[in-house]
Amino acid sequence: MLDFPKFNQEPDRSGEGEQPVSDKHPDLSEEELNARHAEKMRKKKAARDKIMATKTIEKGLTIVHTGKGKGKSTAGFGMLFRSLGHGHRVGVVQFVKGRIETGERKALERFSDLVTVKRMGEGFTWETQDRQRDIDAARQAWEAAKEMITSGEYRLVLCDELNIVLRYDYLPIEEVVDFLKNEKPDDVHVVITGRNAKDELIEVADLVTDMTQVKHPFRSGVKPQEGIEF
Repeated sequence: MLDFPKFNQEPDRSGEGEQPVSDKHPDLSEEELNARHAEKMRKKKAARDKIMATKTIEKGLTIVHTGKGKGKSTAGFGMLFRSLGHGHRVGVVQFVKGRIETGERKALERFSDLVTVKRMGEGFTWETQDRQRDIDAARQAWEAAKEMITSGEYRLVLCDELNIVLRYDYLPIEEVVDFLKNEKPDDVHVVITGRNAKDELIEVADLVTDMTQVKHPFRSGVKPQEGIEF
């Protein structure tokens, strides 16, 4: 698991991991347990409402899904579909997976009036085996992403696997960070996926999630499957 610096406080999770009231008070009747639970939840809701009342800022976020575990792109597309549910226009730039016909791409075709998808990548770098070709593809994808983000047409833009091209230095991290800090519109969410997110990107992001791999079927000889990996 990546050792991310603690840039801000974790969300309030008071009560997580606590014992059920029935375990703490096995001598109480069901009615008494229900009453204790209701009072406890009332206090918890009051505390939560007090915390939420202090959260007044609304802004476009820079969101990073990284780590060795599966689910980074899946989480990014999940946010994208959530935005679609609210009627927002969204954009996708795929930096690496351009040759793969994915289920999410097929699903998004049903929302063609709200979605723009640009498959700019040509596959993973071990497939092309051509560094300059990869650099050129990364540059074209980044220019397309910047155009989407600044166009004023999209509420959310997903830069799928951007972290991969940054990892191989196909794009200067300084350029990407500078754009996100100084040119990204305040009302646009940008979601970036891919393992090995660079520290500079983590620092400027508003939300960073590290997908930790606990177990993966690939290690047991199971191949990538339609509907799960793509």
